[in-house]
Amino acid sequence: MTSAPPKVAIIGAGLSGLSLALALHQQNISCTVYESRPAPLNIGGAVMLSPNALKVLDALGVYERVRGKGFNFETLEYKDGSGRLLEIYEFGGEEKYGYPALRIYRHVLIDELLAILKEKDIPIVFGMKFTKVVSESDESVLWEFQDGSIQSADILVGADGIHSTVRRYLYPELSPKFIGMAGITAAVPTEQLKIPPGYHIPVTIMVPQGAFVIAPQQADGSEVIIGKQKRITENHDKDGWNHVLSDKEALVKFLQQDAEHFPEIVQNAVSDIPHEKINVWPFYVVPKLEKWASEKRRVIILGDGAHAIPPSAGQGINQAFEDAYIFALLLGQADKVKMQDTLSFWQEYRQARVEKVLKLNDQIDIRRMPKEERDKLPSGSIQEFELSWLYKPDFKEDVRLWVATKGEA
Repeated sequence: MTSAPPKVAIIGAGLSGLSLALALHQQNISCTVYESRPAPLNIGGAVMLSPNALKVLDALGVYERVRGKGFNFETLEYKDGSGRLLEIYEFGGEEKYGYPALRIYRHVLIDELLAILKEKDIPIVFGMKFTKVVSESDESVLWEFQDGSIQSADILVGADGIHSTVRRYLYPELSPKFIGMAGITAAVPTEQLKIPPGYHIPVTIMVPQGAFVIAPQQADGSEVIIGKQKRITENHDKDGWNHVLSDKEALVKFLQQDAEHFPEIVQNAVSDIPHEKINVWPFYVVPKLEKWASEKRRVIILGDGAHAIPPSAGQGINQAFEDAYIFALLLGQADKVKMQDTLSFWQEYRQARVEKVLKLNDQIDIRRMPKEERDKLPSGSIQEFELSWLYKPDFKEDVRLWVATKGEA
C-alpha cells in the first residue's frame, strides 16, 4: 500500500541537511530542520563541487546564486618538482559535463541555502541537540532533544555528519575510524606565490618528500588554499583536535618543512602563513554499512554519517548532495511506491555510486605514491580516468525508470 507524502524531520543544518530540506520542499514534502548549534554553521574552509553536485544545486535553484561566489575551474594538474606535467584530472567542464567545477567557501554556500529556505518558509530550529530515538512504529518515530522535549515525525533523517548521533540508533557501537592522516591547510594571497605566467592552478606538486596542493578559492582567484597531508598516529576527540589546531607554530613549521625540495612558488606560499587562516582536517572513514535505514524505515542516515569518503577525489560533499536529492525524488513518489521498496532502491543505487567513487579514490592515491612505490605495483594497476558516469548522471530519469518497473511488477 502506498501513502501520502510524509512529514520529515532533519537533524543537522549543514550542507546535506539544508539541501535535503530544499529538495523535499520541491517535492511538496513538509520538513523541519533541527540544528544543535545556536546559530548557523560557520566552519572554515572551502569545498570543491563537481558537475554531479552542481547539477543537483541547479535543479534546486541554487547554482545560479552561487556560481559567481566561488572560483570556477575545469582541471587539476599533477606536476613534479621540476614543473613537468604528470597528469591532468578533470574536476568539471562546461562543454563536456555541463558545468565547470566550483571551489567555494562552505559558509558562503550555507548562507545561500539558508536564505533560500527562509524565502520558502522552510522551518529551521537552532539550539536543539538531538540525543536519542525514544520509539519507532510502522507509522512514525519519536525522539528526544537535550532539553528533554520530545518530537515526532513520519521520518527522521540524520544529516549530522561523520560523527552522527542519529546513526547510534542503527549502530550503537560504531565509531568512525581515524585513518592516521590529517590535511593541514592554510589560506594565503595568490600574489604571494609569484606564480610564473602560464602556470596552471589548481595543482598538486609531487616530490619524493610528499605532495603539496595549491587551489584558488575566491571568485577572482585572489586567495589560494595551500596544504599537505600529515601522518598523525593518535586519534583525538573534539577537544584534542582543537588542541592540535591551537599549536599554530607547529602547523606552520609542518607546512614549511621540506619546502626547499619544492619549486619556488611553494617556498613563496609558505613564507608568510597567517595563523588565523590555518585549519586541520582529520580524515575519518565509516565502514560499509549494511543499512542506512532502521528496520521500520522511520530513521534514515545519509551523507558522511552513512558513507564517509576519503578526500582523494574530492567527492565527500558531492556524494552527500546526491544522497539528499535522490532521497527526496524517491519520497516524492510515495503515492506510487512502497516505502520499503523506495529505501531499498535508494541505498542500493547510492551505494553502487559510492563504491565506484572509492575505486576512483584508489586510482588517485596510486598516482600520489612516490615513483619507487608505484613501480612496485602489478602491471595494469594504474587505469585511465573515465568520469562521465560520475559527472553526467540523470537522477530524475533513473528514478522514473525504477518507478516504472515497480508499476509493472
